[in-house]
Amino acid sequence: MDRARSAPDGATGRKARPRLSIKHGNTSRGSSSDSDNVGQGTPGSRVSAMDIKRQPKGNRKRNIYIGIGVLAVLVSAFLFSRLEPAAPTIDRNVIVQGTVARGEMVREVRGSGTLVPEHVQFVAAVTAGRVESVHFEPGQTVSASDVLVVLSNPDVELQVLEAEQQWTAARATLVTLRQTLGTGVLSQEAAVADARASYLEARREADAFDEMVDNEWVSENEHRNALDRAEALEERLRTEEARLDLLNSTIDERLAVQRDQVARLANIHRYYQERAASMQVVAGADGVLQDFDLDIGQWVQSGTTLARVAQPDRLKAELRIPQTQARDVQVGQAAWVDTRRDTIPGRVRRVDPNVQGGSVLVEVSLDGDMPAGARPDLNVEGTIELERLNDVLYAGRPTYGQSQSTVSLFRVTDNGDAAERVSVQLGRSSVNQIEVLEGLQEGDVIILSDMSRYDDIDRVRIR
Repeated sequence: MDRARSAPDGATGRKARPRLSIKHGNTSRGSSSDSDNVGQGTPGSRVSAMDIKRQPKGNRKRNIYIGIGVLAVLVSAFLFSRLEPAAPTIDRNVIVQGTVARGEMVREVRGSGTLVPEHVQFVAAVTAGRVESVHFEPGQTVSASDVLVVLSNPDVELQVLEAEQQWTAARATLVTLRQTLGTGVLSQEAAVADARASYLEARREADAFDEMVDNEWVSENEHRNALDRAEALEERLRTEEARLDLLNSTIDERLAVQRDQVARLANIHRYYQERAASMQVVAGADGVLQDFDLDIGQWVQSGTTLARVAQPDRLKAELRIPQTQARDVQVGQAAWVDTRRDTIPGRVRRVDPNVQGGSVLVEVSLDGDMPAGARPDLNVEGTIELERLNDVLYAGRPTYGQSQSTVSLFRVTDNGDAAERVSVQLGRSSVNQIEVLEGLQEGDVIILSDMSRYDDIDRVRIR
């Protein structure tokens, strides 16, 4: 075998192959002894490359590369963690921008309402009744004396008759009382005259007895009786005269009481007559008939409004101003009413002290002639000028910008390509403008649109 390995390739015709051995299922190039023999060789022999044990290549470069890669990943992760999230982008065409300016700012408030007549005559039923006839239709022009509708009520007619009867009876009582009192006065005057005559006769008799008693023609007792009788008749005369005075003094009072009763019943009779006359309902004013809708046979209650008579040539505007803006509205302020075809100037006429449905009713009187399209119940828009502020910083009113508050707004930067959040203190407000106190400067551009969905973001991009 040694001789065969050392033989030249040309002698054997093929290259010598190493011996393989298999042990416990593991395949190797040969046994350890064979390997040692091959490694040592014999002098002059040639050893094949497959028989040489190769040393493993070094892993130093690979470890360096792995370390550099891990370090790069850690540095990148650290840098990315320090970066802020990318700013969201909004479309330039869907936002509204405004520029901060300095100058005169006109404070105004605006509200909607309707045109109503300045003078309206409400036609109501004085008493309850049944509709007998209707003489006009809504929209017709009527005069004050025109009868609109005729009502009927038998109870009212009966009340008129009863009131007339009581009044007549009171007048008869007055006549009887006057006659009775006159007769009583005459009777008392006769009694006074009779008492005076009796007294005078007794007085003369007593005087005569005064002379006769001295001559003893009459007794002392007869003389005393004559004096007592004269005194009694004198007292009776005074009593009758006092009774006559009392009767004369009470005649006027008793007659006055009865006269008052007659007058009172006369007023009651007149009242029922007027109620009966009111069954013919008249317009009461010149104008156009409105809200007049009655049917024949319909029963209406006392006090029910049957119609309105309006004067269409004089109108006023009733505006509803939000309660948060109405606190500065005062009588006399200038106003403009927009009928959607014309603009009518006017003045604030009255401010309702009550709040209804979150708004305050403001009446505006209109100046000048009414335009052709103006008519009652026409929907209008009104603007009231509160005041003019000179040399103030102001901007367009943002969506959530309330007066006397501090809000966060987006100010446009980077030549209009971005916007950043700033804190702005606002002052007095108008319909479309608001005063800027702090946080912005003249020439700044801000976003006026609703940006509530970006409340947690301080910067946005604009494309």
